[in-house]
Amino acid sequence: MRLGIMLGYAAGKINLPLELVQEADRLGIYAVWTSEAYGSDAISPLAWLGALTNRVKLGTAIMQIPGRTPANAAMTAMTLQQISNGRFLMGLGLSGPQVVEGWHGLSYAKPLTRTREYVAIVRAIFKREELLTFDGQLYTLPYDGPDATGLGKPLKSMLEATPDIPIYLAAIGPKNVALAAEIADGWLPIFFSPQKYDKIYKTSIEEGLKRSGKSPADFDIAPSVSVVIDDDLEVCYNALRPMLALYIGGMGARNRNFYNDLAARYGYEDAAAEIQELYLAGRKGEAMMAVPGELIDEVALAGPKARIRERLSTWQNSPVTTLNLMIPNIETLQVMVELIG
Repeated sequence: MRLGIMLGYAAGKINLPLELVQEADRLGIYAVWTSEAYGSDAISPLAWLGALTNRVKLGTAIMQIPGRTPANAAMTAMTLQQISNGRFLMGLGLSGPQVVEGWHGLSYAKPLTRTREYVAIVRAIFKREELLTFDGQLYTLPYDGPDATGLGKPLKSMLEATPDIPIYLAAIGPKNVALAAEIADGWLPIFFSPQKYDKIYKTSIEEGLKRSGKSPADFDIAPSVSVVIDDDLEVCYNALRPMLALYIGGMGARNRNFYNDLAARYGYEDAAAEIQELYLAGRKGEAMMAVPGELIDEVALAGPKARIRERLSTWQNSPVTTLNLMIPNIETLQVMVELIG
């Protein structure tokens, strides 16, 4: 199991942890990942970090599918692949209805179809085997809608072919996870529970791999995991509760919150309902304290170094192939490198 680091997205002011990334580069960490919501974009910081590193892979976790046409996403990926000397990892995801419709002004309808068609177009552009045409339910190239000029024509990227850019998909629900295993090179789960893998994810992964003819060795399972090291376990739990409370309680809408649904599927249905009720009522502090320590231990690594070493074995014995660390400092990275061995 190799290590990556997940930087997340900026809130308010962009302050990239350059020293942490450069230490990761020096230590031989596999990848550094950036992401985006409705503030900073994932690409600009990654390009800057790429110019200041030499070996570490440069991944997006994720680039939002509704934020770019397939062609624009492919152009961006091919550009980064060239200027980084082949280090780019393309992580894609839909985000949720509130961002897709509220921020990007697009329909969230048919998310599985949109993802499948989007990835197919991107891969065709990467391969550069022929002029680009596509006739799908949601994407048609060249565009031939009722307001088309009729002047559009099939084109081929001016850049050299880059068919080897890996594509990762973020996915939570069973159908989305199966689709990731089918059409992508890797999967970027959030709040992943290695001890619930067989119950929650295994069937979907096997289904997707079977449809594509891939073996598990061809598919990178790359979850993010928050790590807080401290001798006081409750201090660690309290450092991790705000993010879980935000996602389980405050993301999406009351009746459509993917993270709340996931916590319920893990067996924390009552806690998930309470967290959401408190969070949406404006009682965020209480919502944070309602996050069970047992749930935190399933999806994060918390406590003294010895405890983390012990709990890390669950991750190492799972199908996870890349563990992307969400960490506060260089010292935590160094400890995790030591523990992984």
